[in-house]
Parts: sequence; C-alpha cells; structure tokens
Amino acid sequence: MSQDTISLAAMAETLSRSADYRVLRRLVPRLPLVQPVGQDVRTAVLLDTETTGLDSQKDEIIELGMVKFDYLPDGRIVGVRDSFSAFNEPTVPIPDEVTALTGITDEMVAGHRIGEATVMAFVEDAVIVVAHNAGFDRKFSERYWPIFERKAWGCSATEVDWRKHGFEGSRLGYLLNGAGFFHQAHRAVDDCHALLEILALELPATGSPALALLLETARRKTMRVWAEQSPFDLKDSLKRRGYRWSDGSDGRPRSWYIDVGETALDDEIAFLRTEIYLRDIDPRVQKLTAFSRFSARI
Repeated sequence: MSQDTISLAAMAETLSRSADYRVLRRLVPRLPLVQPVGQDVRTAVLLDTETTGLDSQKDEIIELGMVKFDYLPDGRIVGVRDSFSAFNEPTVPIPDEVTALTGITDEMVAGHRIGEATVMAFVEDAVIVVAHNAGFDRKFSERYWPIFERKAWGCSATEVDWRKHGFEGSRLGYLLNGAGFFHQAHRAVDDCHALLEILALELPATGSPALALLLETARRKTMRVWAEQSPFDLKDSLKRRGYRWSDGSDGRPRSWYIDVGETALDDEIAFLRTEIYLRDIDPRVQKLTAFSRFSARI
C-alpha cells in the first residue's frame, strides 16, 4: 500500500468520526471464497438486467449480471461464490437513451449471446434469486431462460421497508450511499455487487442483516385481490386503499388489484363488498408465494 493510500485512509477515518462529515468509499467487489465446510449455508443469486426498454414482452436484454453468494439461516452473508457478466446482442439498435443511461453501445454487444446452459449452470443450486426490481427483472429473465420460472424470487426494493429503517428511499443509489459506498451505477454486475453490500448491512431496528428481513418477507404467502369491473367513479377510493391498475396489456385482467397478507384477506373482501360493489361478491383471488410472485404468469 502506498504512502498516499495510507494518508487517504487515515483522513477518511478521521472524517468519519466527526458528526459534521459523511465519508463514501468506492465499492470494491468482494472476492470469491472457497465454499465453507461444516456450516449450514444456503446459496442465493443476485441478478440485474439491462434492457432496450421497459416492455418485458417486446424489449430485449442487452446485459445480464449475477453474483452468487452463500448465507447462513440467520441471513448473515458468508461470502461470494462466483460472479457472472455478459452482453447480449438485441435484434434492434440500442436506443440512445439506454446508451446514455448504461454506457452500453451497439458495438459492445455485437456478436454476443448468453447461452441457456451457461445461465442454468450458474443458478441451478440457488434457493432464491434476488433482484432490486424483481417485478421487472424476473419477467425479462424467465422469457429468455426458463430456469428462472422454477426459482423462488425476492425483491430487495419492495420486500424491505427501507424508509422504516432510516433510509431516504429504496433506490439502489440511496441505499448504497446510506451504507457508506458509491459505485458505477447501471451496469448489471456492478449493481449486483452493490446490492450484496446493502443486504449485508445490519439494520439498527432488528440487529440483523437486511437479507434476513428480505428472506422473511419473501417466504410469506400473499393474496392478490382483483376488483374487476369496479365502478369508475370509485377509482380514487381504490387508489387510497393501495390498489394498483393493470391495463391488461400483459395478459392479466384489466382491473384494479391489491396484494395483502393472508390474515387481511377477509377485511379486503369486506371492503369491496361494502364500499365498492355494495353487494355480496366473491372477487378473484390469487395466492402468491416466492415461486410465483413477480412472474409474468401472474
């Protein structure tokens, strides 16, 4: 280590001890470790995609990044097993706004393909796949590689109440800054390494890593309740209740819907009967688990 590096590290340490300064350190990805022997470890994969657009039915993946890691039953991260980063050439030119955001150009992806066998070999031993926007990444990933249809998924953006734990929001950059780091955003594998450090962060309110809370939430069953053919003039009541709109373009009903816990299902049906439909109805209800949640099939 050079003298300059030692001096910078000492300066950063001094500043970090002052209430008047916050120090952000460049994120250095963890190096892979040998799989621990004699520990009850489980394996997870962090995943991020860069795409030509937001429509999972027609837009295409241009980059896939993954980080495989081991963790203990209490959510503590043991270490990184491996990482994966690859480009994929789309059938159309990459839009200028995507290149501006990600730095990925047509020249960078030219001739590249991500083979299904390679992806399968990387993720097959993972018990869960985690993405920071699983509702986006899962739909794209399972369209390209069917193995993702059979995996449990967790969403680090929505299945942890980050504001409740003192963060300004759930965006990856906010969370990473809150953990004391900065990184090169919007490149797939770099975002995965960033997410690993966020999930390793011990939450003051629980004394446990954020990963433990995410896993606990992902394991719970939730119920999706559809308010099909609800009166148009009551849409604001549904929005205030937390209902979201599905426009039907992805094969789901064209309707308002909400996801609630199993214990809240009766109250939700009672709300629809007394406040929306004003009659005894049995709305469409779907049971969601980590294996079906965020999928294009639901």
